Amino acid sequence: MKKAIVFLANGFEEIEALGTIDILRRGGIDVKTVSITEDTVVTGAHNVPIIADTTLTKAILNQADALILPGGMPGASNLNNSETVKEALLQQYREGKIVAAICAAPMVLGGLGLLKGRNATCYPGFEPQLIGANITGEAVEISDNVITGKGPGLVMNFALALVAAIKSDAVAEEVAAGLLL
Repeated sequence: MKKAIVFLANGFEEIEALGTIDILRRGGIDVKTVSITEDTVVTGAHNVPIIADTTLTKAILNQADALILPGGMPGASNLNNSETVKEALLQQYREGKIVAAICAAPMVLGGLGLLKGRNATCYPGFEPQLIGANITGEAVEISDNVITGKGPGLVMNFALALVAAIKSDAVAEEVAAGLLL
């Protein structure tokens, strides 16, 4: 079974995290949520507490087909401050596996140099942090194993792009049809 990890940091954008998790699971992908702190309860940007499946110190990160960063503030900054998350993203990228971020979170990928020369998108105002990227402003950008999404209103586009990349276009189309998209 294909596997994905969604990192959760306090201040994450709830709709981006939960919408992505929901759609990936509808696509038959084994999704684990990983709190970047030692507490499995992570509070979103709009004060919605979520119980993560595990914590960063207990998670097995190298078996995932995709590592995913939801945006939100200060969630994206908290992700960016985690050396363990950044090391996992770099390793995932080097192995040619999927790294994905939406909204403000592409700044983490930009800071790691993973967007240089690639088309990328993000929430308006975070463009300067997408170092070296060709910023398009599109809903979703897929550049080899790097996927970026613009923001909360486009989470369906982002998550369906992930389903297509992790599983197949056919599975993504089936999930989209079930969602009446």
